[in-house]
Amino acid sequence: MFVKPLFHAPFCRRFLTMNAFAENEKTLGTVYVVDDDEAVRDSIRWLLEASNYKVELYESGESFIARYDPNAIAVLLLDVRMNGMSGLEVQELLRSKNADLPIIFITGHGDVPMAVNALKKGAVDFIEKPFDLQALKQQVEEMLADAREKRMQNERRNINVALLGRLTPREQQVLERIVAGRLNKQIADDLGISIKTVEAHRASIMGKTNSGTIADLMRVVMDAKA
Repeated sequence: MFVKPLFHAPFCRRFLTMNAFAENEKTLGTVYVVDDDEAVRDSIRWLLEASNYKVELYESGESFIARYDPNAIAVLLLDVRMNGMSGLEVQELLRSKNADLPIIFITGHGDVPMAVNALKKGAVDFIEKPFDLQALKQQVEEMLADAREKRMQNERRNINVALLGRLTPREQQVLERIVAGRLNKQIADDLGISIKTVEAHRASIMGKTNSGTIADLMRVVMDAKA
């Protein structure tokens, strides 16, 4: 019986050659592959490890749910139709846990309507077997780049929220007016305090938020709200 290849031969040769250069490089992110077909899992692993990604393989939705790291910068390649938990059931469970994990569904030709339904529930995309190597690699690269950027934004937000949390209630009132573009005299009139007191609060705010300039302070405030 003829079995249609998962990847086109020229691409297979190229990623096997690239694999020799990837071993000592820093990984770019984690790719979880959940599929009950061993050939599919291995093919995707060879492709992505050659491109310097950490790849974790799971033969079932149950094993993935039990072992994946919710804090990893990662993307999930998830088969729609599997023995045990289906891909859609895995997706629903992740949604119930508020897991921030982008998903690409792996589908056979007859599973496209199911994959479209998964997109409506938050999946990023779906790919059909046999895979186009370049398209799959590009999707993974884009999704992991987005995940890394989102992680950095979250870390910046958490840091800046913590900095702003150091301010006293009065300093927070002064900060609100600085952000609104009020001058020191106007802030003093608003709060019924002296200009010197406003200046003292202003200096304290700058120090507590590690801001050298008003532009720095505005970035702290904006990043905390991002």
